[in-house]
Amino acid sequence: MTLHPIRLTVNGKSEEASVPAAMTLLEFLRERLYLTGAKEGCGAGECGACTVLLDGLPVTACLVLAVEGDGREVRTVEGEAKATGLSVLQRAFIEEGAIQCGFCTPGMIMSARGLLERNSNPTDAEIVEAIAGNLCRCTGYEAIVAAIRRAAKEERDRR
Repeated sequence: MTLHPIRLTVNGKSEEASVPAAMTLLEFLRERLYLTGAKEGCGAGECGACTVLLDGLPVTACLVLAVEGDGREVRTVEGEAKATGLSVLQRAFIEEGAIQCGFCTPGMIMSARGLLERNSNPTDAEIVEAIAGNLCRCTGYEAIVAAIRRAAKEERDRR
């Protein structure tokens, strides 16, 4: 098996590895870096449980090859928290009751983070569109939308 060298930045830290051509970014994050926040739900890019930010944009890590991450920046839910504790977005999910079983939560948070970095004042329709690729079987989405709306307001108010 041929291995390919990659160098990427994950949650602000430079990482180097040699990976098989068929290894997904999700496998690399979970199995090589032990960042287990992103989950494999469907393995087909349909559920969003494995969503991470790649160069600031949400991607389903189960469909991205690790070699495609070479020279790029990846942020996972583990990179969302700050040294002082949970991020505004993470706290909003808790405070709005947007977490039930929690399986979808890391992917939802990363999709929401991608939205808030592009649009600090999204409408509810824009929030719904941003999380459309993330499936939740527990909450019914209203609390999730409320959490993202709340986080957007709190982040704007802090500026």
